[in-house]
Amino acid sequence: MSDKEKTLGVSIENRTSLDSLETWSGDSGKTHTYETKLNVFDRWASKLNAETKGVDVVLDEEKTDTSVWNAASMWLSANLVIATFSLGALGITVYGLSYFQCVMIIIFFSFMGAAPTAFFSIFGCRLGLRQMIVSKYLVGNYGMRIFAFINMIACIGWGAVNIMASAQLLTIVNNGALPPWGGCLILVVCTILVSFFGYHVIHYYERWAWIPNMAIFIAIICRMAMAKTFTWGETKGGQTVAGNVLSFGGTVFGFTCGWTTFASDYTAYQPRNANPYRIFFGILAGLWTPLCFVLLLGAACATGTLTNDDWKTQYEEHAVGGLVYSILVENSLHGFGQFLCVLLALSTVANNIPNMYSIGMSAQAFSSYLKKVPRVVWTVGGNFITLAICIPAYYHFESVMENFMNLIGYYLSIYLAMSFSQHFIWNKGRWSAYDYMSYMDKNAYPVGLAGIFGFCCGAAGVVLGMNQQWYSGVIGRRIGERGGDIGFELAATFAFIGFNLMRPFEIKYLGR
Repeated sequence: MSDKEKTLGVSIENRTSLDSLETWSGDSGKTHTYETKLNVFDRWASKLNAETKGVDVVLDEEKTDTSVWNAASMWLSANLVIATFSLGALGITVYGLSYFQCVMIIIFFSFMGAAPTAFFSIFGCRLGLRQMIVSKYLVGNYGMRIFAFINMIACIGWGAVNIMASAQLLTIVNNGALPPWGGCLILVVCTILVSFFGYHVIHYYERWAWIPNMAIFIAIICRMAMAKTFTWGETKGGQTVAGNVLSFGGTVFGFTCGWTTFASDYTAYQPRNANPYRIFFGILAGLWTPLCFVLLLGAACATGTLTNDDWKTQYEEHAVGGLVYSILVENSLHGFGQFLCVLLALSTVANNIPNMYSIGMSAQAFSSYLKKVPRVVWTVGGNFITLAICIPAYYHFESVMENFMNLIGYYLSIYLAMSFSQHFIWNKGRWSAYDYMSYMDKNAYPVGLAGIFGFCCGAAGVVLGMNQQWYSGVIGRRIGERGGDIGFELAATFAFIGFNLMRPFEIKYLGR
């Protein structure tokens, strides 16, 4: 076995049971050939033309996706969905803000969340590694495992939150004939059918999925304008409003930044020499544009609950599903409106696909033992775990969505603070600092002591600044009458300080 084959973790002792050949051309120009063994699940999946590759490095010969539109439309479709609409509505219905305040918050905090996803997408092109494997080089081997574990939970949480919003709509359209569990099951099965096949099929689906969704949102705009229920509301100031602004901002940040720990998963097949500026700005446009559009639309439609009693009643009984039903069906488009509601409910599939694909990448990165479980198994299993969670949570949608988004924002802000520190401060932005072909060699990246210490410091910041229904930190509870959530801001600050204080010692005593 050659050194390169050892590095890649490839065994070629039993040649009779091996299924394929792959080649890698090194920097010296020498070509290395190694063979890979497909397990029974991957062998079955390969017969269906599904992707069998997990967290292994994507070789130059496999990097055949040259379309920036593929990368951008991935996020366009994933965010032009009812879950995004639901989040925008919270600014009015939960936090009691005016529409003008919602506009400012959505534009600012969504940009803060979208830009990191666009940036880390460049890593997928340059390194050919999935985001959690890239994280080994950023927060260290053991630091990565913390985020991989949380990411597995987050993928399921995202799926549950998204499905709940759509299941509400399916239930009300069918006048209760379709129970919540039935709507959830339909959406889970649809998600499996696409995410099972992997990278290329996912990108093909997302390339077109946004078109019907855009048409539906345009119909909502038209019917909303004809109903004349929109109001700017009253823009107030004060500490209590400031607390609500911070809390809603943290919720928006958590939602828009949630793709960061998946980012390079969806550009790993882009060429290494892809223009980084095209990748960054293409993905930023494909991500930030639909986020702003749908979040602002959700907030605008939610103002109708302040001026129309019927809309308010429907929202109180059926949450955002009832609101959409009121706009498109009642005294509106009737049967055709119901058809649009069903299509909009199915839009959740486009949002859940990335979660159910990346859960396998996080699991395989977390442990070498879990890596033995094929991606397709993680994808299918993750979907059914999501189904088991979203059915009971269906009845507490608003509180689940609000709390989950803030929790996501906490851990992502810690991840960003340490990852940016490693790349820009310690690696000085040099791509040569990443020996991506040695991704299985523990000597190629930090141990992760600084990552663990930074995470703990960030968690301390969360405890001080968070403001949730079940706990308010000593700082967060002092902002206004109901408190304000500054957990993700303090988390990022504390993690940045802790990581950069510990990193010199890690380098000095461990050498990496």
